[in-house]
Amino acid sequence: MATDTHGGEKHSPLEQFEIKELIPIEIGGNDISFTNSALMMVIAVALIVLLMVVGTRKQAMIPGRWQAIAEMFYEFVANLIRDTVGNEGRKYFPFIFTLFMFILFGNMLGMVPYSFTFTSHIAVTFAMAMVVFLGVTILGFAKHGLHFFSLFVPPGVPIWMWPLMIPIEVISYLSRPISLAMRLFANMLAGHTLLKVFAGFVPALGAAGILPLAFVGALTGLEMLIAFLQAYVFAILTCLYINDALHLH
Repeated sequence: MATDTHGGEKHSPLEQFEIKELIPIEIGGNDISFTNSALMMVIAVALIVLLMVVGTRKQAMIPGRWQAIAEMFYEFVANLIRDTVGNEGRKYFPFIFTLFMFILFGNMLGMVPYSFTFTSHIAVTFAMAMVVFLGVTILGFAKHGLHFFSLFVPPGVPIWMWPLMIPIEVISYLSRPISLAMRLFANMLAGHTLLKVFAGFVPALGAAGILPLAFVGALTGLEMLIAFLQAYVFAILTCLYINDALHLH
């Protein structure tokens, strides 16, 4: 950690991403301690469950505030699946909805001061991406059998081009979980780091810090928009991958 000219400590912008052990747990020599990352995941799940329980408890003809919010999320994801996968995608609604809400709440909770953004860690985003990748691959083989390999042969491509195109398609397919994980991780990491850097200018500049403060306010609003967009992008790409598995080309 860097120190200032007076010997005091300056907090690194990356310190906010440090995983801290809250409850030490070790089983069979394996460290499975409960961390700040796990805590925020639990809080995210608890808030999602609370929202959906409270929002769907009464189901009034004229929805109240919480029912309207719950229905808004429901309709948003339902329309997303309908537009990308079609009616055949209805059975995958619970998975897509859970994925979208978990990422969205994780991103938004990270905007709360002194909280922790678990979606800013590649281990978390890659784990979710691998679940999507393996699930879609299994779905493709279950529905089409060995014919699923035709996904790697672009339609209309001459046979003599196959030795060139097939490896490209295979590499593109195998890179899906990497790109899916990196996109979410990198955006959350970069955005929060930038916020921390500019926020550090405010107390350092004193009265002249009004400009960085205004910029931090605008950047916070932009970061909240990005938090929503990244959840949306993760969900829509998952829908597109499911559509590929179901309908191939």
